[in-house]
Amino acid sequence: MTPIIAIIGRPNVGKSTLFNRLSRSRDALVDNRPGITRDRLYASINYKGFPLTLVDTGGFDDLGHDSLLEKVRNQVEKAIDEADRVIFLVDGRQGMIPGDEIVADILRRNQKKVSLAVNKIDGPELDHLALDFYGLGVKSVYPISAAHGHGIRNLMNDIIKDLPKSETKKWNDNQIRVSVLGKPNVGKSSLINQILGLDRLVVSETPGTTRDTVDTLFHYRDKEYLLIDTAGIRRKARVKEKIEKFSAIKALKSLNRCHVATILLDAGERVSEQDARICGYAFEHGKGIVLAVNKWDLIKGNPKKKELLNNEIERQLKFVSFAPRVNVSALTGERVMKLFEKVDLVYEQFSRMISTSAINNALQKMIDKHPPPRIGRGKLKFFYATQIRTKPPTFVAFVNRPDMIHFSYERFLINQLRVHFELDFTPIELKFRER
Repeated sequence: MTPIIAIIGRPNVGKSTLFNRLSRSRDALVDNRPGITRDRLYASINYKGFPLTLVDTGGFDDLGHDSLLEKVRNQVEKAIDEADRVIFLVDGRQGMIPGDEIVADILRRNQKKVSLAVNKIDGPELDHLALDFYGLGVKSVYPISAAHGHGIRNLMNDIIKDLPKSETKKWNDNQIRVSVLGKPNVGKSSLINQILGLDRLVVSETPGTTRDTVDTLFHYRDKEYLLIDTAGIRRKARVKEKIEKFSAIKALKSLNRCHVATILLDAGERVSEQDARICGYAFEHGKGIVLAVNKWDLIKGNPKKKELLNNEIERQLKFVSFAPRVNVSALTGERVMKLFEKVDLVYEQFSRMISTSAINNALQKMIDKHPPPRIGRGKLKFFYATQIRTKPPTFVAFVNRPDMIHFSYERFLINQLRVHFELDFTPIELKFRER
C-alpha cells in the first residue's frame, strides 16, 4: 500500500497544476464540466524512489455560501481521513481569505500532518508573500510555484521524510488474487455473497473499517483465490454520492495487490465514463481483466437492449478488447461461477513464460511478413528479443534505432505476439531498447 498524499484547497489556487507537475502529466483527468471536478483524481508517482499515490481533491465550491459549507466540510474531512499526508494549497497572490481559515480549522482538529503550500510564488523575491499564512496555525509553510516548479523540491523532500513505509506482504505463490471493481450499486456485494454462498456479508460500521478493502480467501476446484472487494461492501443506505468520490482510490489500492481485475458493468445502465475510467486503472496497472456484465437477467430477453449494450462495450471499452466477458446475475446466481473459468484463463496467460528461441523465431516471421517501414534514410534493424518478466508478459526487442518505432508497427508486433503465443486474453507490454 503506497502512502496517499491529498491536495486540499479552494478553487483556482492551483491544485490541478500542482497535481500535473508532480505526476508529470498534462492531462491529469482535469475537466471543468459540472460534477467532474467532484471526483477524486489520482496518480501513482515515484519521487526519488519513494512510491506515492497523489490525490487531487476537486469539487470545492465557494466556501462563502452557507448552503454548500456542510457538503464541502464532508469532502475535506473524508479526503484528510483517507490520506497519510495533506498538502494544503493556498493562493499567495490573493492572500489569506476566510475560505482558507475554514479549511485550516478543519485541519487543526485532525491528527494528520499538514504541509501548507503557498502557491503562485514564482521566485525567491516573492517568498515574503507566504509570511501572512503562518496565521493559519500550520507550522510547515512552503512558498511554491506549481506552474514553474519553484519550491516544489523542498516541499516534497520534507513530505517523504516521515511518511510511513509500505510493508512488504508475503503472498502464497499459488494464490490467484482477484480484485472486484465497479461503480457503487453495480452489484459487487451481491456477487461476492453468491460466490461465498452467504445470504449477507457482514461489514463492521466502526469508523475507519468501512473504508478498508475486504479480503476473503476462497477455494474452488483445488485452487485458492483471494477475493479483494474494493467498495467496503456497504449497506445501500450508506452508499451516497460522497462515497463514489473515493472509488478511484479504492480501485488503485486493490490493483496494487491483485493479478486479475474483475470489473462489473450494469446491464441495466449504459456504459459510463466511470466504467471506462475503472477499466483504464486496471489497464494502466498492467493487470489481467475480466468484464462481468451483472444484472443480465434484466435484459437477456430483450434483443435490442443486448445489441445496444454490446455496441457500447465495443465502443467505450475498445482499449481492453482483449478482456474476456461473462454475463452474470448476482441476484439469481446465474453463471456466477463461470467467472472463475475466465479468471483462470486470464491468469494462465498473464503468468506465461516463453523461451527466447521461440520469441526470436516468431519475431523473424513477423518481420518477414511485414518489414518495418523506412523513416528517412535510416533503416530499423531488429537484433533479438526476449521476455523479461510475467504478470503481465513483458518483452524487450533490441534494435539499432528505438526512436524509429512507429506506434502502428508496435501495435502490429503486439498483435502478432498474441497470435503466435495464444496471449489473446492478457495485456502485453513490449519495450524497445538500443543494443
